[in-house]
Amino acid sequence: MVQTGLHHVTAFSGPALRNLDFHTRVLGLRLVKKTVNFDDPGTYHLYYGDAVGRPGTILTFFPIEHAAPGRVGIGETQETAFRVPRASIGWWTHRFIEKGVAHEPLVQVFGAPTLRLRDPDGMMLALVGVDVGDAEGWASSEVPAEHAIRGLHGVTLLLDRAEPTAAILTEVLGLQEVGREGSLIRFAGSAELGGLVTLRAVGGFLPGRPGAGSVHHIAFRAADDAAQAAMGQALAARGLHVTEQRDRQYFRSVYFREPGGVLFEIATDAPGFAVDEPIEALGQALKLPAGLEPHRAEIEAVLPKVA
Repeated sequence: MVQTGLHHVTAFSGPALRNLDFHTRVLGLRLVKKTVNFDDPGTYHLYYGDAVGRPGTILTFFPIEHAAPGRVGIGETQETAFRVPRASIGWWTHRFIEKGVAHEPLVQVFGAPTLRLRDPDGMMLALVGVDVGDAEGWASSEVPAEHAIRGLHGVTLLLDRAEPTAAILTEVLGLQEVGREGSLIRFAGSAELGGLVTLRAVGGFLPGRPGAGSVHHIAFRAADDAAQAAMGQALAARGLHVTEQRDRQYFRSVYFREPGGVLFEIATDAPGFAVDEPIEALGQALKLPAGLEPHRAEIEAVLPKVA
């Protein structure tokens, strides 16, 4: 069965070490790849996910040591949500209190308990309690497997109007509308992890400003190159500009800006994060694509030290 939904979410952050500490220690995610921004190799690109880095579990960051804070606004991702076991929401609430993590009171969103929080750069995240069956998550040093984040739940996009973006989600990217709640319109793909995109139309709000804590782009899944090309052709037929394919080592990507202004990527499921290091060693070594390997010494010299 073809899996439709999110492949990953990519954001900007402040200092790399602070970002790594929060997402691996506080949230308990696994660092599945430590590499660099291929377009700016003096900057890390850190990938967090589940035990094996499956599509639909991945949150990535470009950490910039002295980045100015971003501002969420029209044409941006307002919230990135993760799935946790429904029975674990109380455990996470107590954890955030103990760790001093800024969070909001528990609310129900589309019938699911939702705990909103902010990371150290102010990025809006949420943990959503769902039924996960017997599947266990990645056991970190501080988060037991039974309470662990399972993967992405979905994203909420802040838009002037919902209809043009909704058409791209349903007619090109394989999602379908599944519900409405207040100003929210929810769309679902077939993937269990990262299957949800929620649109929030707010009219003439301020535009977003990129910076630490803001999302750079969201990526949708394509089974392979052929599926990706078909989506690209469908977008071009609607008058949208789609980039050439770019090899990101762990997937192949094309990019376009959807009508609401959000930068979308379409990423292939293959080859995955184990293409250049074994699963048991994911995230331990700095990995560079072949074209940057001759420059390893100078790249490592400018990158801040992280574990």
